Amino acid sequence: MKWIQKRFDQLTTQELYKILELRTEVFVVEQNCPYKEVDGLDDECVHIWLEDKGEMIAYCRIVPPQASGDYHAIGRVLVVKQQRGKGYAKDLMNKAIETLKQSDNIEGISLHGQEYLRHFYGSFGFKEVTEVYLEDNIPHVDMVMKL
Repeated sequence: MKWIQKRFDQLTTQELYKILELRTEVFVVEQNCPYKEVDGLDDECVHIWLEDKGEMIAYCRIVPPQASGDYHAIGRVLVVKQQRGKGYAKDLMNKAIETLKQSDNIEGISLHGQEYLRHFYGSFGFKEVTEVYLEDNIPHVDMVMKL
């Protein structure tokens, strides 16, 4: 297994296609939530994924502050269905957090998470900064980790 981290302009067309395919499978199809998955932010993001035997098994993106608010944000966190329950989400979050901690002038990290995952994100030090609210009929909560 290997970690891969690329800016948008470094992605191959095959990598971009796979990222969009997986995000659509998880966030649109699995969650039965038709929404605009391609949101116009990908070209500003750093994309991180775990690859095993040429297959992308876990993915997230880091969104810069101008697009995500006051802090860099971790978003689109996913693990493919067949690989869930093996600790890859935890590894992915640790990788994204460590990547941001190595950057200059990072005061905090934000995320816009589904409510059922708030304890998972809380285990990394994220604190809730909003009440639970509905977005696309899915309960969400905004969270921040101060560095």
